[in-house]
Order: sequence, then structure tokens, then C-alpha cells
Amino acid sequence: MNWMAWTLPSALFFITIACMLVAMTVFEVLRPCVERKGFLPIRTTRGDRLFIGLLGSAYIHLLFIGMTDLPIWYPFGVAIVWLIAVLRWG
Repeated sequence: MNWMAWTLPSALFFITIACMLVAMTVFEVLRPCVERKGFLPIRTTRGDRLFIGLLGSAYIHLLFIGMTDLPIWYPFGVAIVWLIAVLRWG
């Protein structure tokens, strides 16, 4: 894997995404979900909220990288909080 310079934060980010996708797949098979409306302006399923949360996490990381010189751990923490909020109340 010499073609990409993996750092610990980026590796943890992608490993976490992969684990969440596996967990969500297993959870969906065991307990199928129904659409519900939370603070998001649309009715969503668990998978929809996961996708929206991951997309938001990517934007959070891009904003921090583009606009600050802070370590990548700060947007990682903000993205985790965002993802939990969207999955729980979204």
C-alpha cells in the first residue's frame, strides 16, 4: 500500500466506516427498520441517516483541513458527535 500515505487518523476513520457498515447490515437483517422523522426535514431509515451522517463527516473534515491548521483529531471528534446526533435524533 505504498501508493497512499496512511496516517493513524485516516486509517481509523476508514476502519470505523467499514465497521459501521457491517454493523448496520447485520442490525438491518436482525431488526428491519421503518422510516421516521427526526430533526432532518425528510423521513429517513437507519441507512439514510448513516449515509447523511457520513457525508456530513466528510464535509466537516474537508472544512477543517481547508480552513484551519488544527490537528485532524479535532474534526474527527466533531464528526463523531455529528454522526451520533444524526443516527440518534435525525
